[in-house]
Amino acid sequence: MPLIQDIERFLSSWKDACKETFTNHAIAELFKVDIGGRVKTFVHTKHPDFIVKASVGAGNWANVPWISMLNPRITTSTKDGVYPVYLFKADGSGFYLSLNQGTTNPKDKYGKFVSEKRSEVIVQHIRNEIPELIDWENVDYVQLNASTSLGKSYEKPNIAAKFYAFDNLPEEEELFNDLTELLYYYNRVEALSIFDSIDTKLSEVNDSNQLGFNTNNVDEPDNIGLSANFTHDIFIYKPFLLLAGISGTGKTRFVRKQAEATGSLADTYCLSSVRPDWHEPSDLLGYISRLNGTPQFVVTDVLFFIVKAWREIFSAKVKFEVSKNGQLEVIGDNKDLGLIRPYWLCLDEMNLAPVEQYFADYLSILETRSWSWRGGSFSYSSDPLLKSSTISQLGEDSTLREDLGLQGSTYDMAWEMFEQYGIGIPFNLIVAGTVNMDETTHGFSRKVIDRAISFDFGAFFPNSFDEFFSPTIQNKALSYPLQAQVSQLDLESTCDRNGEKSIVFLKAINESLESTPFELAYRALNELLLAVVCAQPQDDKSLIAVWDDFMMCKVLPRIEGDSDKLTTAGGEEILIKLKAVLQSQFASILNRSDRDLIQRPDLYREKIITDSNSEKTLNIPCRSISKLEWMQQRLVSATFTSFWP
Repeated sequence: MPLIQDIERFLSSWKDACKETFTNHAIAELFKVDIGGRVKTFVHTKHPDFIVKASVGAGNWANVPWISMLNPRITTSTKDGVYPVYLFKADGSGFYLSLNQGTTNPKDKYGKFVSEKRSEVIVQHIRNEIPELIDWENVDYVQLNASTSLGKSYEKPNIAAKFYAFDNLPEEEELFNDLTELLYYYNRVEALSIFDSIDTKLSEVNDSNQLGFNTNNVDEPDNIGLSANFTHDIFIYKPFLLLAGISGTGKTRFVRKQAEATGSLADTYCLSSVRPDWHEPSDLLGYISRLNGTPQFVVTDVLFFIVKAWREIFSAKVKFEVSKNGQLEVIGDNKDLGLIRPYWLCLDEMNLAPVEQYFADYLSILETRSWSWRGGSFSYSSDPLLKSSTISQLGEDSTLREDLGLQGSTYDMAWEMFEQYGIGIPFNLIVAGTVNMDETTHGFSRKVIDRAISFDFGAFFPNSFDEFFSPTIQNKALSYPLQAQVSQLDLESTCDRNGEKSIVFLKAINESLESTPFELAYRALNELLLAVVCAQPQDDKSLIAVWDDFMMCKVLPRIEGDSDKLTTAGGEEILIKLKAVLQSQFASILNRSDRDLIQRPDLYREKIITDSNSEKTLNIPCRSISKLEWMQQRLVSATFTSFWP
């Protein structure tokens, strides 16, 4: 029977076969013997030393069947190296011929963070060295509809691929012509010698803030850990979010869904409803009670959750050291971070009470977080929220250890550290406050706004009634920051090397705010550059998307007042002046037919993929220009305006 007919029979029977016993199943034999055997015979006519393997499972059905072709001078295992492979979609809707990579061994050796970035570097380098692959492939990425982590692991490492749909299978001659061409490109990979160079650098680089490689020259170190995807899509540059919007838009649910993305909502999510009578930090973090004569610490749900996040860090087997200045530091490797999930604390209706009062301690300690990277290792420290001197007041009979969930020998070291150095902010904790602005709530000072990432929820995550039952857009999962300060080296892997473009942009913004209470300082510059590092823009359009969102999250939330406050001494209106600056800075991607319409990628949402030819990137108009127009209209109609909806 012709090969294409065997493939058609396999694809049409695959889903039903998976419901039946695997052992000696006819469809498994069809795949391994008939289809795999034909591919092996063809490959050996051209490359008799190649290792050809076909797998449809081992004891149980595989989620994604595959047929690999290995050049033994590159790799002898599908767990490492580069090789061509046929990947059959889990739903039987078609299959790919892909130049792909093995990820199991690199993940075991380097950890998830580094291995994913290593894979990205290999993809970029091979595509740069063999540009014909770009014209050869007929898809932008591999989408296998897999339901297992192993099945999904074949998608991101793809270097180039062609897709063959079940309802439009090619003639056998075309199939083998494509394979012949890919095998030719594959043989050129052998001469690149990229793997030894990369792995040597992974062992040798010691001086960068984070380990990595420049995709234009694998001999130059750049940034690796921060741009890796982890199990999330984007890192945030500040672990404190304000989600503002009208009631019912899904702000609290958004935080809950982010926690669900960690795989364990019960572990990584805490909802704390803010009470109007909260007026001091003890309402949030607990206090010492002496009602019974013996001092006892009253533990709040928030403090318990903070320690719970610390327990996650302890479980990753990181080390603790005392710095020269006597501060406790967490010491670990990139691979350790792959085991440490983000913990989401949702402060619901955060501004029902004055935030500057009950949240004062947290806001101050937030700015003491410090990260240091050397090679693949990191150190992290934070001043304590609950000081050791407070713990020492409780005496040996205190139940605090038990109340914090630290009982048992497993947490002996953790408790000893807390007793000596206090309890700081764990680096995997993200605090998200939901905010409604009405007559029952309090406003925010610039102290709060400057320490947060503020989201106009309706602008960043708008409700769409038309997509209530069949959504086409999904939110990206967020993860905790891995830096508090940026260095020039961190920006090397972006299109804004050294941060020069972003500095020019921020200078232009600051000139329009000169001599007003809204001027920006070093903190703003540091966080803008951190935002660039987190987003890893590779072109000007993506960089402008970072700037646009930074205006929305960090600059515009600080601006409020009446006509007098929002007019400069020279009579210029600040909002109109800012809009003009943005139109000038964003001119390179302005739509010629509408100077206010800027199509830029959405950094926080993406399209839901429905087929292999779909594009995940969601392009949207400029957010900040639209927001400025809304604020200006509000100023005209109400003689007062602010960012908050």
